[in-house]
Amino acid sequence: MDDDAAIARTAAAIGELARTRILCCLMDGRERTSTELATVADVSPSTTSVHLERLKSANLVRVLVRGRFRFYSLNGPDVASALEALSTVAGCFRDKPSPSIPTRLRAARTCYDHMAGALAVSLHDRFRTLGWLSAGSKTGDNTYDVRPGGAQAFESLGIDVESTRALRRRFACACLDWSEQRPHLGGALGAALLTVALKRKWVQRDFDSRALGVTSLGRREMLTLFDVHA
Repeated sequence: MDDDAAIARTAAAIGELARTRILCCLMDGRERTSTELATVADVSPSTTSVHLERLKSANLVRVLVRGRFRFYSLNGPDVASALEALSTVAGCFRDKPSPSIPTRLRAARTCYDHMAGALAVSLHDRFRTLGWLSAGSKTGDNTYDVRPGGAQAFESLGIDVESTRALRRRFACACLDWSEQRPHLGGALGAALLTVALKRKWVQRDFDSRALGVTSLGRREMLTLFDVHA
C-alpha cells in the first residue's frame, strides 16, 4: 500500500462519528471494555465491536485480553498526537474556548500519557524560559533536548532523564495544545512529568473524563518550584 492509500485508509477509519467518539474517549490513556465504549459511542454493543475491529485493523487501537474480558486503548502516543492535531485542524478552539467545554478540561487534562491544557502550556513555557529545554538540532523540528541544568532540575523532581531518553519513542517534543493553540510538552519526558505530578499529588485524575484536578498542594509546589500559577 502506498503512502497516499495508507493515509486515506487511516482517515476513513477515524472519519465516522461513533469511532471518533471511541478514540476521543481513549485519549486519557486508560483501557476500556467494549461495553463502556458502546455507551460512549451511543451505538449497540454489536456495532461497537465492528467499529473496534475497524480501528484495530487501522492500528489506531490495541486490545489486551484479561481472562474473558477484552480491554481497548489507543495504540500509542503517536495516535494521541494525531488526534490532538486533528482537534486543532478542526478549529475546536480557533477563536476562543467554547463555553460548552468544561473549564476543568481546558485548565488541565491528559493527552494520552502526558499533560495538556493551560497548566501544561504554562509549564512548557516556563521550562523553556528557565533554559531546561533546547530546540532540536534539525531546522523546523519540534523536538527538544535537555540542557545540563535542565537534566539536574528534572532529576531533582524524580525523573531519570537518561532512562527516559533510552525509551523507544520520541524523547521530548512540542505538542500543539488544541485549547490553548500553543505547545505543551509531549514525548517520553512529558509522560514522565505527568507521572511525577500524579505521584506527588499535584494533580488528580477525573474518574470519567480527561480532566485533571489541580490540588492545593500542587498549586503551592508548582508556584514554588516553577513560578507557575495553576
